[in-house]
Amino acid sequence: MSPASDDAPVELACFEVHGQPYGIDVQHIREIVRAQTVTPLPRAPGLIEGVIDLRGTIVPVIDAGRALGDHPSQEGPRARIAILELDGLVFGLRVDAAADVVAVAAGDVGEPPPLVSQAGYETVRAVVRRADGLPTLVLSLEHLLESVYRSALGGREPPGPERAEPAEP
Repeated sequence: MSPASDDAPVELACFEVHGQPYGIDVQHIREIVRAQTVTPLPRAPGLIEGVIDLRGTIVPVIDAGRALGDHPSQEGPRARIAILELDGLVFGLRVDAAADVVAVAAGDVGEPPPLVSQAGYETVRAVVRRADGLPTLVLSLEHLLESVYRSALGGREPPGPERAEPAEP
């Protein structure tokens, strides 16, 4: 999401992780459900908490707390799982609490500060200025999924063509 050039409002589904407000473009939200027991997947990438059965569909769940920080999202009555879809891939994102859907004026949506962008930080694709509190960080779902893929590699190089061994002298 880049700042819009017209005056059309941007609709965001807002939620909390470790007390910080985050948003996701509503076009990627299928639904938000109460947190439920997640079945762990043996040897799954570190950011995949496991899977849930959502009305007959098995959905992998990523813990937003682990993906955005060092510790898992909080358990409790406010915890939710946002069911998301990106490029045909459906997955859940466990969050501490769901807030609401807000329409934000395009002029209040800006790029992350240049130092943040130039340092290679891509988790946040936009920042929404809020008169009533902390800025809301709009997550990049593409970067979130890339983090899951990297956690699956565990520091190994991605699969690809065989690398030629250097010739011995």
